[in-house]
Amino acid sequence: MQIIKTIKELRPVIHEYRLKNKSIGFVPTMGALHPGHLSLIKASREECECTVISIYVNPIQFNDKEDFDSYPRNFNADTQKVRDAGVDILFIPDDKEIYSKESSTFVEVSGHVTNILCGISRPSHFRGVATVVCKLLNIVQPDKAYFGMKDAQQAIVVAKMVNDLNFPVDIRFMPIVREKNGLACSSRNENLTDKERKKAIVLNQTLCHAEKRIIEDEERDAMKVTGEMYEMVSKTKGAEIDYISIVSLPDLKDVKEIKDQVMIAMAVVIGETRLIDNITLNVNEKK
Repeated sequence: MQIIKTIKELRPVIHEYRLKNKSIGFVPTMGALHPGHLSLIKASREECECTVISIYVNPIQFNDKEDFDSYPRNFNADTQKVRDAGVDILFIPDDKEIYSKESSTFVEVSGHVTNILCGISRPSHFRGVATVVCKLLNIVQPDKAYFGMKDAQQAIVVAKMVNDLNFPVDIRFMPIVREKNGLACSSRNENLTDKERKKAIVLNQTLCHAEKRIIEDEERDAMKVTGEMYEMVSKTKGAEIDYISIVSLPDLKDVKEIKDQVMIAMAVVIGETRLIDNITLNVNEKK
């Protein structure tokens, strides 16, 4: 595995793979790697001949400096994980490499897909995500890039940016990976205490309840389902709800009547840690 820290070093290495007609898969991350990240790497290795992973904690997608400072970082452990996973290139740029002092260009996906769900409480978040992903895609120039559906809104925003700006890359959405207790794998889980981890299970439990109500009980009133979800989470001491929503896919519009393809998404703060989770369902128009 090659460990590369600068764009100047990376580009000729990528060029060599291109000269050999090798397909390139890319997994952008902020480190604190978990089984969800490893599943993206596995998919890339199965579909591409070269797998590149980046580790970069992007400062401009954080609304809160304390959140940025507390984001888990463990470079040595991450390096071993990607080496064991068979990654070909690990790209670890620093801030100066990604954002020069003269940098004044940002990428913003406007409209509904960024103004709902996480976009309400984190108003500049997706501007930061779109900017850094745009930069990384331009640097690596992969054939395919892999994003986990735990961050479903982020994946949809990236896909829209790629489509709107005509990037020649296939954005691959990969399933959520969960711990044995149902908690969605997330780097932020590292910030949870043992007691908080037990409380955090309420996210998955609530989503499973909503799925049962919709699929088995054929409940189609979105407000009724989300109301029951709010009630469930509210019974968990120390859990603060950011949002619970049922939206259509892929346009992320709020729905009143549950039909066709929908995503049930939620964000809940447990202690000091903000967690997100979701499930997607295909619902027939007729009961």
